[in-house]
Amino acid sequence: MPIYEYQCTSCNHHFDLMQKVSDDPVKQCPVCYKDTVIKLISAAGFQLKGTGWYATDFKNKASKTPETKAKNDDSAPAEKTKDTSSSKTTQDGDNK
Repeated sequence: MPIYEYQCTSCNHHFDLMQKVSDDPVKQCPVCYKDTVIKLISAAGFQLKGTGWYATDFKNKASKTPETKAKNDDSAPAEKTKDTSSSKTTQDGDNK
């Protein structure tokens, strides 16, 4: 959500407010309660929440070198496959 900067033209109170982009601009001052607040033009401020936004979230993933990754892949145990072509048993217990 963006953080907008406002100033009251009556009492010169300066404040920031976090609002949705679709919200209407504030008109009333929270200090003097007059409808003389204007939205100032300033650099857009915003707040990021959740994972994946910070450089520290990617430190562990980026630190693996290709050599380390290849070494880890080679040491993984091979999958055992089930041999289905061997002799089958019937319900009576006889081998065919």
